[in-house]
Amino acid sequence: FFSSLLLHTHTHCTISHPTFKSYTMEEISQANIEDAAELKFGAEFEDIDILSNAQVAVILQVSARSAVNRDEELHEVYRKTQKYVERYNTMTNKEKNNQELVKELDNLQDVLTTLRKETDVGDELELHGFEVAALMNLVATDTAVEEAVTLIPSLSRFPETVVDEILDLIRTTMIRIVS
Repeated sequence: FFSSLLLHTHTHCTISHPTFKSYTMEEISQANIEDAAELKFGAEFEDIDILSNAQVAVILQVSARSAVNRDEELHEVYRKTQKYVERYNTMTNKEKNNQELVKELDNLQDVLTTLRKETDVGDELELHGFEVAALMNLVATDTAVEEAVTLIPSLSRFPETVVDEILDLIRTTMIRIVS
């Protein structure tokens, strides 16, 4: 009915389906090279900016206001997305206009994206766009280094002092935004 799994040995198996091509486990593992913990993403994620929930929230707010001004109805998926990012957006301030928020968020993203740190052995490390957005989504005033590394495993390549420095930078910006 669905795909059937045929085991030939412990190391070799084939997944087949009556209508589709059969694949070996080796072919499947090579095809599934995406792994956020290892900062491996598919080709569709190359050369793009990854946005934080706060950035998406501002974009959706502006877009929603524009749609209302044009008497357009927002799609259900749009409303659900907006509700989600607003729920998890820790960097917001109703008293600041969107331009101020966008400037603060963009500046933070630029600083984090261009941040370079040298390891004890002389390697230069930088944050991946995924890590920048994930950190901007994660950080609250009490986020600890261990929590950040647990939730974003790729950060483990940085010394704890560097991760703490990054968290402090995000906290400082967050406090500036919300106050």
